[in-house]
Amino acid sequence: MENQTAINHFLLLGFTEIFWIKILLFLLLLIVYLLTLLGNMTIILVMVLNGHLHTPMYFFLRNFSIVEMGFISIAIPNMLFQLLSRQKTISSVACFTQVFFAYFLGIMEFCLLAVMAVDRYVAICHPFRYSIIMHHKLCVQLVVSCWLVSFLCSLTPILFLTRLPFCGPNTIDHFMCDSAPLIHLACSDTQFVDLLYLVIAIIVLLGTLVIVVASYIKIISAVLHLPSAKERNRTFSTCSSHFLVVTLLYGSCIFVYIQPEQQRRLELNKEVSILNMLVSPLLNPFIYSFRNKGMQEALRVTGGRWLSKWRISSWSFHYEH
Repeated sequence: MENQTAINHFLLLGFTEIFWIKILLFLLLLIVYLLTLLGNMTIILVMVLNGHLHTPMYFFLRNFSIVEMGFISIAIPNMLFQLLSRQKTISSVACFTQVFFAYFLGIMEFCLLAVMAVDRYVAICHPFRYSIIMHHKLCVQLVVSCWLVSFLCSLTPILFLTRLPFCGPNTIDHFMCDSAPLIHLACSDTQFVDLLYLVIAIIVLLGTLVIVVASYIKIISAVLHLPSAKERNRTFSTCSSHFLVVTLLYGSCIFVYIQPEQQRRLELNKEVSILNMLVSPLLNPFIYSFRNKGMQEALRVTGGRWLSKWRISSWSFHYEH
């Protein structure tokens, strides 16, 4: 029998070893990461402090911002550390944990997008019953259901992935631990685990996409019956932000995860993955909230309130001294 030694760490190749490119990547990733955290934390804080934003739409947006901050924090801090140091290894426990949370929060994104599409459908197609249908208890139940479904869909495959024997090469041509390159490194039959990830990806992506498409078909049908062109344009504009993020996320993830394993191009998937991890969390504050009139007004009010407090504190300080 061939002697096999289990490995307890993996080597992440990242993107490049050229020094000046690593510095540029570090600065770019750091700026994007800080802007993402600042933008999404601003959304959450403004929504909490302004009572008129305590509506179902903003409740879902607040949860979406939390998920986006968690999603970008899965790999970016570790990437920043690796770019500044020669340490490229990651323990097997940390690697599997990274895979789990990447799927967990990624699935949560799609579940929330589906819920937000339904929320927009109810708001546009049933405006007079909106507050009755989308009451707070239902909104909480929907979000909790999203968290539960995401957890179960992520836990099942990772349990099988961790049971695979890894006894050969430990080099992962990626900037983070992902299921596809890990499965390639396993030294046993991986057909079941690979099929399990594929089936879950299809169910989550296509299942939530059906909900989104069905909601938009109803929305478009209702909007086209509006008598005023101004009303139609205003209603379409409220859905354009959601549609843009849906297109970006679904397009990239379907490309990465629903291809048959033998046809995957891991190098290209790596580039698509970094765009997916960076672009959506960064654009979320601008696409969803800062273009929203209610959010813009809340930002002005909150900013003015903080500015007034700062001026009063400054005047008090100068007066006392």
